Amino acid sequence: MSIKIYGDPGSGSLRRVIAAAAIMGVDVERMNVDLFKGESHTPEFLKLNPHGLTPVLQDGDTVIWEASAINLYLAEKANANLLGRTPSEKLEVLQWMFWSGEQWRIFSTLLFNEWAGATFMGKPKTEAIVQLAMSNIRNAAHVLESHLATRKFIVGDALTLADIDIAAPFSQYKRTGAPFEEFPNLVAWQQRLLETVPAWATTRDEVEKRMVGALSAVS
Repeated sequence: MSIKIYGDPGSGSLRRVIAAAAIMGVDVERMNVDLFKGESHTPEFLKLNPHGLTPVLQDGDTVIWEASAINLYLAEKANANLLGRTPSEKLEVLQWMFWSGEQWRIFSTLLFNEWAGATFMGKPKTEAIVQLAMSNIRNAAHVLESHLATRKFIVGDALTLADIDIAAPFSQYKRTGAPFEEFPNLVAWQQRLLETVPAWATTRDEVEKRMVGALSAVS
C-alpha cells in the first residue's frame, strides 16, 4: 500500500513534504486537495484532519497532519540523514524545526493570509497584523543571518529537515512582502538550496505554476 500525501500544489507546507520525500527517495502517491475550492473542508477530508488543513499523510492506518511531523515520520521510515547524522545533530535539527514553527514560519503564514485575503476575497489587510508579522520576521531573520554567516546549512555540514522547514517561507515571499532580501546570508543560503537540491527547485516551480494559475482565475 502506497503512502498517500494530500495537499494543494500551491502550498509551501506541501512543498516541504514533497521535497523531503524526493530527497529521501520515499515514493508517495499525491492526492490533490484544491484549497481554493474548499476541498479541505469536506466531511471526508475532515475525518483525516479535523482542522481542515493540508498536507496530510495516510500510510495504511497511520494518519499524520502537520508537515514537520510528516517529514519526521518519513525520515524515520527511511532511516534518512535528513534527521541529522549524530545524536547531537538530531537534537539540533529538532530544535530548529520547533523554532521555525514558533518564531519564523508562523509570521510568514500571517503575511500570506493577509495577502491571500486581499487578493482572492477582496478583504482589506489588517495593518496591525502585517506590522506584527514583519517585526517578528525581522527579529528571527537576524538570528538566521548571524547563524548562516559561517555555515552552508542550518545544522552540521549537510542538508537536514531544519533547512527545509526554515526555507519554506521563501515559496511566497515576493508576493507577501516578507523582508528576506534585507538579509544577504539568508538569501545566499536559499539560493544554494535551489542550486544544489533539485527537489527544492522542482517544488518551487510547482508552487509558482499553481499560484500563477490561481491568480489568473481572479484577474
